[in-house]
Amino acid sequence: MTRLLVADDHAMVRDGLAAILDAEPDLDVVGTAADGAEALAAARRLRPDVVLMDVRMPGVDGIEATRAVVTAGLARVLVLTTFDLDEYVYEAVRAGASGFLLKDAPRERLAEAVRAVARGDMLVDPAVTRRLVERFARPVRREDGRLASLTAREREVLVEIGRGLTNTEIADRLFVGESTVKTHVSSLLRKLGLRDRVQAVILAYECGLVSPGE
Repeated sequence: MTRLLVADDHAMVRDGLAAILDAEPDLDVVGTAADGAEALAAARRLRPDVVLMDVRMPGVDGIEATRAVVTAGLARVLVLTTFDLDEYVYEAVRAGASGFLLKDAPRERLAEAVRAVARGDMLVDPAVTRRLVERFARPVRREDGRLASLTAREREVLVEIGRGLTNTEIADRLFVGESTVKTHVSSLLRKLGLRDRVQAVILAYECGLVSPGE
């Protein structure tokens, strides 16, 4: 059972998310918060596995709250974002967020995102990924010499990361075990000198391994 805290300053959104997620048999919403300060206090008190965190909240915003939660080792954080808030995504990465999801994501995508973050995956919604790439990736499409260090399978995994897939989704697509995918992800990040999956996504686009709109 994954313990979950939902933080959003809009009561209807907060209650709706909590109801959707609490209906899942393996997810338990242990609390809610209306701003970042409440989220931090609730995380300290309730010790959830994952905090679903809105970025734009009054007082202590989601970025500051994410940094405090992660620094204290209280929980993993899945950030909720919208297209007009892309500038927050990199700040959330620096703050230690484990994933990003659009507020209008389908119910099943939301639940799976929480599960992925709880498992330790770094998750970026494909739609957010495309916007990130459009804004931050260089338009030059050229082969990066570092890719030569990858095995054929690691290169395949990098392509799927670039498409925004989770480890579970990559395993299903490539017909391998999830533990095998995790091994490949760790190996390719190390070989390419990348910090996390967000950097891997951008590299995949810059090198032309993935095209906008995929």
